Amino acid sequence: MRDAAARDTLASLVKRSTGSFRRADMMDALLLEYLPILVFLAIAVALSVVIPALSWIIARQKPDVEKASAYECGFEAFGDARTKFEVRFYLVSILFIIFDLEVAFLFPWAISLGSIGIFGFWSMVLFLAVLTVGFIYEWKKGALEWE
Repeated sequence: MRDAAARDTLASLVKRSTGSFRRADMMDALLLEYLPILVFLAIAVALSVVIPALSWIIARQKPDVEKASAYECGFEAFGDARTKFEVRFYLVSILFIIFDLEVAFLFPWAISLGSIGIFGFWSMVLFLAVLTVGFIYEWKKGALEWE
């Protein structure tokens, strides 16, 4: 119902006395429908600038000793925070991604298996084969042997 009313309003805005539509009038009317999106983006940009600026202006900017002290672990930091990680860390993260993707795609697939047919079945078999190749790669690299 809203679409029909919008079309009628759009047609009445761009219709000329001769009964034909001008392309420029039609384009202006179509662009006018994007105005709420433009307003939303302008408000989002304004808020993303104003809120941190107000926080910086209003908040006290002089941290005391308690605020600058170590927290969470209870002792002062040591060493450089930009150290290199072992390759095993990345291999374990890839292993997590493999199993996470598998579980994330298997549930919807299992629910809709009756409606997607044989094509959906073989597509999932191909997907699982690709994940299995990744798993075998990690196994051969020794990612599952943590010491």
